[in-house]
Amino acid sequence: MGKKWGLVFMVLVLFVISTTGIIRAEELRLRLATTTSTEDTGILQSLNPPFEKMMNIKVDVISVGTGKALELGARGDVDVVLVHAREAEDKFVANGSGVNRRFVMYNDFIIIGPEKDPAKIKGTTDAKEALKKIALAHAPFISRGDDSGTHKKELKIWEKAGIKPQGKWYMEAGQGMGPVLTMANEKQAYALSDRGTYLAYGGKIGLKILCQGDPVLNNPYGVIAVNPAKFPQVKYVYAMAYIGWLTSTEGQKIIREFGKDKFGQPLFIPTAIPEAVGKNN
Repeated sequence: MGKKWGLVFMVLVLFVISTTGIIRAEELRLRLATTTSTEDTGILQSLNPPFEKMMNIKVDVISVGTGKALELGARGDVDVVLVHAREAEDKFVANGSGVNRRFVMYNDFIIIGPEKDPAKIKGTTDAKEALKKIALAHAPFISRGDDSGTHKKELKIWEKAGIKPQGKWYMEAGQGMGPVLTMANEKQAYALSDRGTYLAYGGKIGLKILCQGDPVLNNPYGVIAVNPAKFPQVKYVYAMAYIGWLTSTEGQKIIREFGKDKFGQPLFIPTAIPEAVGKNN
């Protein structure tokens, strides 16, 4: 599968390069709607420049929650989406808004909180039990509250726990992951975070990882081209070239290495062709 997509990617690159000269410079912009975690961690600052240079195009990044990113795609306002909520992604493709979804990478979610840990969840590996303890203790919890992939995951865990969170202890921020981490730190509250953003913010906050390792906390990312049959104005060829880049050996290696030098571990694990990336290390 990796070789096949590598060939498709090269054909797309050659096609786009051959047609670039007849497209006005101001049109050479690819609109990417993506979750805040890809922006907050800084991984796009490593992934996008090589693609932009190779394709002579600028990637305009619109960093929002997954729900909003998919809304933008469903309106044809962007060319490609990079998000992390598989059920919502499948609906996006099923309703004809997106095509050619590909796995790109994954990390995991963690439940973080103050070192004093008033709900006593430290060391818990069952996410729903951790949330039950937080609710029973009425310990402050900051929710994204923004229909993001993280928010969708949080709501699913609450549902598994049989709890509808409400009350003064449960606060919905309606913001991205970075601001939520800052708010939780200020209020000494619990929160659900993706590991990558938490590590990227590690030096700015004092919150600790208190619950991790539950399979329900797995956090896969997918990239999807907006359907040109539904939205003829989208730059489908460039979107497919971008998908090819993210899932190429070179793109996957950037993902695999990102964060190792600063944090001692990668912030994301590549999933498109991890075996090929591993051989190149």
